[in-house]
Amino acid sequence: MQHHPVTVVTGGSRGIGAAVSARLAEDGHDVVIGYRSNAGAAEEAAAAVRAAGRRCVTVEVDTADETDVDRLFDAAAGLGPVTGLVNNAGVSGPVGTLADADAEGMRRALEVNVLGYLLCARRAVRDMKANGGGAIVNVSSAAATLGAPGEYVHYAAAKGAVDTMTVGLSKEVAGDGIRVNAVAPGVIWTEFHADPERPAKLAAGIPLGRSGQPSEIAAAVAWLLSDEASYATGTVLRVAGGR
Repeated sequence: MQHHPVTVVTGGSRGIGAAVSARLAEDGHDVVIGYRSNAGAAEEAAAAVRAAGRRCVTVEVDTADETDVDRLFDAAAGLGPVTGLVNNAGVSGPVGTLADADAEGMRRALEVNVLGYLLCARRAVRDMKANGGGAIVNVSSAAATLGAPGEYVHYAAAKGAVDTMTVGLSKEVAGDGIRVNAVAPGVIWTEFHADPERPAKLAAGIPLGRSGQPSEIAAAVAWLLSDEASYATGTVLRVAGGR
């Protein structure tokens, strides 16, 4: 019996995560969508996966909670050996200057954006070692190098941590047949922004003259998970329109 790739996508119900889930289904992956609270959106994303002829399960999960993470991957194992993880679940936390940011909002953002990625990667590595290898793609951000001044310096700092984790973990697990890469999106048209018009307002400052589409990030993620990227590990692929 032929096994299809089984890939876990956290934050898979909306925006970049939903686009990634749909694209992976087109590429032959069975998909496990982790979502935080919007069951309706998760089911819509799952329907897109199934429309492409692939299997999909949705799991409500707080990625910063290791018990939830284990439940997510246990559910994924029901589809077969987990071969891929897309670490995508994230929150911006407070928007504004660091001087005005509340500590609890920053703490939650760091928990989801850093600890959540680490916990999901930890479990994925454990499973992939047992299953003969796999690939992890961390969704970072161009903010990691731009710093996001006046918007969310703490979020940029968290994404800097994601880039470092990508490099370190890639070296740690290369011998186990596991590749670890990241995609760093620029400004993308999603519901992530506190101001829905932010992608339009920032377009003039982007060399390509526009903000990006979720499908453009999904294509990069799909490539890094594919066999075509077999010699790529420890890389942060920037997809940011030139920023």
